[in-house]
Amino acid sequence: MITLLDYGAGNVRSVVNAIEKLGGKIKTVKKPSDISDARKLLFPGVGNYENMIRILHEKNYIYPLQEYLKEDRPFFGICLGMQALFEGSEEDFSGNESLGVFKGLVKRFKIRFAVPHIGWNGVNLKKDSPVFNGIDPDAKFYFVHSYHIVPEDESVVLTTTHYDYEFVSSVQKGNIIGTQFHPEKSGSSGIKLLENFIYQKDLKSRHKVDIKGKGLSKRIVACLDVRANDNGDLVVTKGDQYDVREKGDVRNLGKPVDLARRYYKEGADEITFLNITGFRDFPLKDLPMLDVLEKTSKNVFVPLTIGGGIRDYTDSNGKSYTALDVASQYFRSGADKISIGSDAVYIAEEYLKTGKKSGKSSIEEISRVYGNQAVVISIDPKRVYVHSPDEAKKHHVIKTDFPGPDNEAYCWYQCTVQGGRTTRDLDAVALARACQDLGAGEILLNCIDKDGTNSGFDLELINAVKNAISIPMIASSGAGCEEHFAEVFEKTKAEAALAAGIFHRKEVPIQAVKAYLAIRNIEIRAVE
Repeated sequence: MITLLDYGAGNVRSVVNAIEKLGGKIKTVKKPSDISDARKLLFPGVGNYENMIRILHEKNYIYPLQEYLKEDRPFFGICLGMQALFEGSEEDFSGNESLGVFKGLVKRFKIRFAVPHIGWNGVNLKKDSPVFNGIDPDAKFYFVHSYHIVPEDESVVLTTTHYDYEFVSSVQKGNIIGTQFHPEKSGSSGIKLLENFIYQKDLKSRHKVDIKGKGLSKRIVACLDVRANDNGDLVVTKGDQYDVREKGDVRNLGKPVDLARRYYKEGADEITFLNITGFRDFPLKDLPMLDVLEKTSKNVFVPLTIGGGIRDYTDSNGKSYTALDVASQYFRSGADKISIGSDAVYIAEEYLKTGKKSGKSSIEEISRVYGNQAVVISIDPKRVYVHSPDEAKKHHVIKTDFPGPDNEAYCWYQCTVQGGRTTRDLDAVALARACQDLGAGEILLNCIDKDGTNSGFDLELINAVKNAISIPMIASSGAGCEEHFAEVFEKTKAEAALAAGIFHRKEVPIQAVKAYLAIRNIEIRAVE
């Protein structure tokens, strides 16, 4: 029996699904005494440290947790669940007491690389621990965080990981274990680690080792555009420059759950669902994509992102919901990140007009509760050609190697909303910067001009935006062959690349992309 400490924030469904898939039984903590009664305690923490500690205090969980840990009983903390073991965090200004079982603090990355640290990275094993039995030394695990632990006692260090500098990525002392990475989102290696925790009778590490792991991978993301067809069924479709109809009918490339499972098996590092159906006034619990997420997360153990409809709305019964309510429901249904598109443009426009953060926008509220790593901004720009920068003084203009129809040597990238149908007087660079300031943790950069062309990514656009921000970026639109993925990683600093149609139609398999990248000496996560 595994006792799960679910304090009500973030995606714990994937942890539950992983344990159940391994044959484990789960009891969820409902009251403080459930912690004391646990035989093995699993604490997956997601989101914001200050919010987590506040909730633990409100539920009166701090003291029973401290007592449980002092007795060296089996404990596995994931992400914030591990960070809570220490004395405090730079992310917490509340003054609330942390668990303080280990000496040390949680500190924000201060590095040259993008923050948050998002992606699949290796671990350097420092102890011979039963929780790593049967796991390949070259295995990679999924990280998504802006803060990391700095222990005072080196003896608690189980693994370290390199991200500009070496940081502690997991700890163990006796039966107390914690990982910064998410095993439930780390494919078969992560599932094996959880299996070891559940079934190993003796969890204690034996002796010191020094086994080096691999480095950070470039991510390959499979994107599923999901919408209702004319019969009302949810299908995966794909547009050409955002037009998803062919001979009058919505293109049907498969069922979303089935395709997601296929991509997981084929080695996708992340899966993104974009709900492109016109947003309906369903009651929140009846949103169609909730069912898709719940079913997908039962068998897909890589990160899931959901976009579309993350906004305030009122349902057909007159009940109102905030964007935070919608995001929370998606997280509880299996999503790890949410993607905001058109609403991000409106939010950024208001922020740039006033120069002040309202604190009430969906970007700010969701990042405050769930952490900025949980908020992705999806940008849909198109090129506007000009003869000189003076023609677009308000915008970020670049000199282009691909002149316009009237031989214009310059261009800027105009943001659009409503699926690319409406343009706004805002450029992609300004939007990305504003959303970063407001709390977003990642940019999904599309390009309407490249969508469906199979002609390669718009490298000029990617470089213009990436050079202006310090958060990770997913490059999207235009991939048509394996070489295009190598090109985007070799000629830009994008951390990930996304494709849809070529994967759906099996024109370019994910395995072929990764094999080609490996030949080009680009670090990737091996297909399991």
